[in-house]
Amino acid sequence: MSKVTVYTSTTCPYCSMAKEYLKEREIPFDEKNVQEDKEARNELMAMGYTGVPVICIDDKQIVGFDKAKMDELLNK
Repeated sequence: MSKVTVYTSTTCPYCSMAKEYLKEREIPFDEKNVQEDKEARNELMAMGYTGVPVICIDDKQIVGFDKAKMDELLNK
């Protein structure tokens, strides 16, 4: 099973959609809220991103809520 991490913010509608999409497919994920967690914000910036959602699936990153790309990386 893939390791999935979703970088989010509290007010981001696309973050909510990405999390909902993963939950519907019963794919476990870790959520890192960059608004509430300074360490998560630093991790995101170290990867070169400033916006959310950023969805990390194993060693690949998806910027934004891209169902087709998520499905491709999750082999679903």
